[in-house]
Amino acid sequence: MFETITDLGALRARIAEWKRAGLRVGFVPTMGNLHAGHYSLVALARQHADRVVASVFVNPTQFGPNEDFARYPRTPEADAAGLAAAGCDLLWLPSVETMYPYGAGGAVRMHVPGVTDTLEGAHRPGHFDGVATVVTRLFHQVQPDVAAFGRKDYQQLAVIRYLVRDLAFPIELLAGETVREPDGLAMSSRNQYLSAEERARAVEIHRTLLAMREGIRCGWPREQVEAEAAQRLLETGFDPDYAVVRRPDLTEPDDAEPGPRVALIAARLGRTRLIDNLEFERPTPP
Repeated sequence: MFETITDLGALRARIAEWKRAGLRVGFVPTMGNLHAGHYSLVALARQHADRVVASVFVNPTQFGPNEDFARYPRTPEADAAGLAAAGCDLLWLPSVETMYPYGAGGAVRMHVPGVTDTLEGAHRPGHFDGVATVVTRLFHQVQPDVAAFGRKDYQQLAVIRYLVRDLAFPIELLAGETVREPDGLAMSSRNQYLSAEERARAVEIHRTLLAMREGIRCGWPREQVEAEAAQRLLETGFDPDYAVVRRPDLTEPDDAEPGPRVALIAARLGRTRLIDNLEFERPTPP
């Protein structure tokens, strides 16, 4: 039976009850305004756990001063209905006061070194400190055995993997595949900010990622692939923050080096900032 809990003591009591019964707990942290991508993570967690908890919390510490915290869509009733239909057992809906007893400004902060210094970390200073801070708190509150995160936020997943290993959280991380619209646009709560005309153009991000993959597989120099991707985005109305090809650990690969790659894009379209990525293999040169 699905339930929504807003009190931390009640949450801990329910989790303790499940664990006394020998049940594995899965966890899906979200900021709400849920869509099929989030529900796919609930399904993924369900495959590895007996009970699934999802949290909805719009985290103020991961938004910069000029970002969209105030206008980020909040739809708790629809989220609860969607989670219940998706097979979730419990919605954890904490307040800001519960999450940050001393206020967001007085919170103990987490910082993951290295992987947070590039790409999103460089363009959104402090963002990943906020992510690491809230995820650490949620892990302590929910005490999950497994936790599911989406691959669309590729760098975020890398940050959380580092965090879990470094702090020895006894949690198995699950990486869910990016869920896309029929035209290839990655599902995101921010897509609803797009006008009809912007929505039609937004698919160019995915098309550019596919072109980047093709260029690398054909043996083109990485810097050329990146430059052409950025130009393509500019010509279709985007303001790109980056369009790059990296190793899975987000370091820069040599052109002749075979192995796994990930193409990553962050770009603004009007007032909306979109991110996406595509993982692939760079074949061994003939």
